[in-house]
Amino acid sequence: MKKASDELDHILIRGAREHNLNSIEVKIPKRKLVVLTGVSGSGKSSLAFDTLYAEGQRRYVESLSAYARQFLGQMEKPKYDTIRGLSPTISIEQKTTSRNPRSTVGTITEISDYLRVLFARVGEQFCHQCGRKVQSQSAQNISRELLSYPAGSRLLILVPLLVNRKGEHRELLEDARAQGFVRLRVDGEIVRSEEIEILDKRKKHTVEAIIDRLVMKEDVSERLTESVEQALTLGNGVLIANTEGSGDQVFSEHLSCNHCGVSFPPLTPQSFSFNSPQGMCHDCNGL
Repeated sequence: MKKASDELDHILIRGAREHNLNSIEVKIPKRKLVVLTGVSGSGKSSLAFDTLYAEGQRRYVESLSAYARQFLGQMEKPKYDTIRGLSPTISIEQKTTSRNPRSTVGTITEISDYLRVLFARVGEQFCHQCGRKVQSQSAQNISRELLSYPAGSRLLILVPLLVNRKGEHRELLEDARAQGFVRLRVDGEIVRSEEIEILDKRKKHTVEAIIDRLVMKEDVSERLTESVEQALTLGNGVLIANTEGSGDQVFSEHLSCNHCGVSFPPLTPQSFSFNSPQGMCHDCNGL
């Protein structure tokens, strides 16, 4: 077990004899910044470039298919007895200099280009305010989740018309009646739309229209799906499902946090580029 642990945490080199190396033994920690120092001719480059880099590159190329290997240069095997715990390697020559302040190891080696594509394709977004996972949901997925509620559950499907805003909101209430909404939920209380004309302008209000009221049972699937689709259309891709005892659950077709209501743009490779306005820090502009 100790041997396996060492290979995870260290690169172990025994009997390195490349150039002027005299069968040295070295144990290099991984995930650390390691500096090789010494006088000229002491073997720093022989260890770093001609042994570690060359062997890591050689092993990586050997792991590829014969078709892929024909496009890559095959390095000769360095002289050593044992090297364990070595991952694929990259190297940047000392003479490779750039005056561009945006140059990094990732850009010089072009690794960042592949990482940006990888993150954009398989990355998962999380809300920066509450830490919850951000995801979009289709009408089909929302309906499927609601249908999993226990039989007999009483379900309200609502769409948000107004969220936490002051005012009388007379026009909004008139529009709700004109659209045929019979019941509204105003500040958490269900009322008939014709029974309310204006709201207290000194207070903040939240108004939601009730699209449907259902009791979960076997034959409710078609009606539920239609109500979900209608709610998403009227709510610009957002609906609220309320059940007794469980409270509200917000569903969205957009990339947004159902808890905080914060929306997020979809992930693209530009989202991870400090050279793109989409990905750079707006305080330092990526520098």
